[in-house]
Amino acid sequence: MEKTHADNNTASTEQYGASHESIQYHYDIGNEFLSLVQEDGRNYSCAMWKDGDTHETAQIRKLDYHVEQIRGTNAKRILDIGCGWGGLLHRLTSEHNVQKAVGLTLSKEQIKFIQQNYGNPKIDVYLENWQDYVPEERFDGIISLGAFEHFAKIEEDKVEAYQKFFEKCHSFLKPGGRLSLQTMGYGDVPRERKHKDLFIAKEVFPESDLPRLADICYASEMLFEVEYLRNDRLDYVKTMRAWFENLRRNRDKALKIVSQEVVERYERLYRTMSFSFDLGAFVLYRITFKRIDQNRIGDGHH
Repeated sequence: MEKTHADNNTASTEQYGASHESIQYHYDIGNEFLSLVQEDGRNYSCAMWKDGDTHETAQIRKLDYHVEQIRGTNAKRILDIGCGWGGLLHRLTSEHNVQKAVGLTLSKEQIKFIQQNYGNPKIDVYLENWQDYVPEERFDGIISLGAFEHFAKIEEDKVEAYQKFFEKCHSFLKPGGRLSLQTMGYGDVPRERKHKDLFIAKEVFPESDLPRLADICYASEMLFEVEYLRNDRLDYVKTMRAWFENLRRNRDKALKIVSQEVVERYERLYRTMSFSFDLGAFVLYRITFKRIDQNRIGDGHH
């Protein structure tokens, strides 16, 4: 397991999306604080719920769903873009017999947690942007959970940024490989609305913006076939409420770790996001893509 891979690569000339500093503003608030919110697996994206689930079992179901979508069981190499605290990397190697699980993150705290808790020669994790990453060999499949939201800022050409992501994923994958993507997105919100005025963009996820389904599909054209699509926004209502309840139950512990202002910011985040998903202003996409290998029209796309 390695801390960084950047020394072996040449950085991209143009960078899209949230910077290292902006990612660390949210995710590096401290492993101890966020552990009070998360379930034991330390997953921090939307779970997949069925009747009778606990938060723990719903998160495990989510991980297994994405592994199944890319045919990941018994695979040689799987890439996790935005690997968080390593829950998927661990499950790939411990339950799905993956020979090598590689994770990319921009969070130093996440790297620290993975190194301390999943010391495993089958897991490599890099403090690196997907735009700069150059794999040693191609992957059988790619999974990205709750990271796509950070891949473009509102003032950027978002479709161009997303196209760059899909081009990279296409180059990372073996022929016939699949990408399973989970991302929040805009639902019943007009395009002209200024997202940067929202609390979430200003105080919680700076330099980030949600995608729209049309832009995701357009950006993937001539690179990936969309095999399967789910909108599970109500799953995020349940997940946000679970995080909120965990934080409320552990509020006294949280106040010994961070300030009251930070606790209130996260409480407001989970309440606001739950309400937005319940209304349909925000949605939760799970999209399965298959790499297009043949019958490409021309050298590029669009």
